Amino acid sequence: MTTSKEKAPVFCEKYCPVCRSARAGNSIGKAIQKIELKIVGKKGCIWGKARTEYYGVTPDKPIPK
Repeated sequence: MTTSKEKAPVFCEKYCPVCRSARAGNSIGKAIQKIELKIVGKKGCIWGKARTEYYGVTPDKPIPK
């Protein structure tokens, strides 16, 4: 994780219908996310990239505890 001064990127984690459903195990969400990650790169869209930089995990993985 980065410094606490940076604001956590919450869209990908809490509001994105694709990423949230894919991480929850929804097969349609996983399929859409897989296509998205192939198109835009393994870090995902702009919100996924912010999440990857902040938490250190790609959009298709849960945040480590």
